Amino acid sequence: MRAVMGAVRFLTVLGARALPAAVALVVASAPSPAQPSTTVSPPAPLSARELITRGDREFIARRASAALSLYEQALAVEPRNYDALTRAARDAIDVGEFMTDAPARTGLYRRAERYARTAVDVNPKGAEGHFELSRALGRTALAAGPRDRVKFAKEVRAAAEAAVAIDPNHAGAWHVLGVWNAEVMRLSGLTRAFARTFLGAQVFNEASWEKARTMMEKSVQLEPTRLVHKLDLARVYRDMGRAADARTTYEAALASALIDANDERYKAAAESELARLK
Repeated sequence: MRAVMGAVRFLTVLGARALPAAVALVVASAPSPAQPSTTVSPPAPLSARELITRGDREFIARRASAALSLYEQALAVEPRNYDALTRAARDAIDVGEFMTDAPARTGLYRRAERYARTAVDVNPKGAEGHFELSRALGRTALAAGPRDRVKFAKEVRAAAEAAVAIDPNHAGAWHVLGVWNAEVMRLSGLTRAFARTFLGAQVFNEASWEKARTMMEKSVQLEPTRLVHKLDLARVYRDMGRAADARTTYEAALASALIDANDERYKAAAESELARLK
């Protein structure tokens, strides 16, 4: 208060012409009013559904690692969420497929298998859980040696057949069945004999190149835009000695749009195999 009265006396001495500057002096010397304190609340945690939606955006953008991370975050919120389980299995397989680090690749396939088995337990009538289980086991089998590979054969086929029994138009499950037949036919006669003798795998007698062809053609018919269906169909044609059909199908694969996370790798494989085709 004494500061304000002193400023008034100062104005009297200086006259009206000094009023603006003097007022500014008074205002500057006055204490500022107290400001209310503001506390920023942390953002609310995302729901499993929101995390799955974000993961789906990453999947569409062909960023499998980012998608997998978001689906696994969703599972941390809801460990038995069917959509998160099947999507996490799918992307764990996709991330692992071209890994050169064998232990890391095996770890991803095992995670995918665990997610897929839980999905089947949550919803045994859902085709996707059975399909992703067939993929996880199939990828583990393909990464193994021939004799270890046959140990997975019965369960891979059973899981894929369960998927098509639920959804007869499941292109991915038909693909797995087509590749299953082709891989059995690619095994040496000695390995197939070993399977029948020591593993009781009589199911190997049911495989044929004709089944491989018809099942792969069905997957292409059901999903004509998917590059990977065409690539594996071309391989079946090639191994059946149908070079002209193989060439046409490889070329169709090369002309396909990139949809899946590993499509660039598949396209490179198609180009290389086409160049070696006789």
